[in-house]
Amino acid sequence: MALVGLALSIGWLIADGLDGMVARATKTASPLGRMLDGLCDHGVFALIYISLALTIDTPEAWILAVAAGAAHAVQSNMYEGERSRFHRRIRGVALDAPPVPTGNALVRFYDGVAGSIDRIAMPFEHTLGQASDPVALGQSYAARAVAPLRFMALLTANVRVWAIFVACFAGNPRIFWWFEIVPLTLVAIVGLVWHRRVERAFVRNTTPPRSKTASRMHLS
Repeated sequence: MALVGLALSIGWLIADGLDGMVARATKTASPLGRMLDGLCDHGVFALIYISLALTIDTPEAWILAVAAGAAHAVQSNMYEGERSRFHRRIRGVALDAPPVPTGNALVRFYDGVAGSIDRIAMPFEHTLGQASDPVALGQSYAARAVAPLRFMALLTANVRVWAIFVACFAGNPRIFWWFEIVPLTLVAIVGLVWHRRVERAFVRNTTPPRSKTASRMHLS
């Protein structure tokens, strides 16, 4: 049954990857569609967590399942925000200000969580926007930032599907829940900090030093 679940999950991952490609190819992508896609992803895993908790059906199992689900939702939204930020910047496109979520309440909440790092990342956005060649700076940034983004790819659904399979094949779903709560949370934290360090390095290296005259005027 674990092998059957793995096969069905792989089929779902393929379909999940195709829907975004179809939406972009047919120019039907929208904030609502992005939110629905994310909620459906979370919904699939929520059903998996619930089914696993039902097989054990103890208070500890339900607590672990809920904690793992909450960790998953935060980790995935953070990663999606980082990924979209990366792909926008490598095209030389900077934000003037943190975007304000719009749409219905669910869309605003989803975009708000995914964009929660935007305010912290604004110094690099200003540096990119003021660059004489934003595309060149974006490409230089990409060469450095690709490492933390690849590291954060451990937060993708693919990794979780294989982790669920291993835990179920071993006959202990708790393995997956603890993997979600501890190692993947550490991956999210390390990836976010690593990415911010890359940004700060570019901000420091591209900020022109102030002249002595300007410094004296500032002090006076």
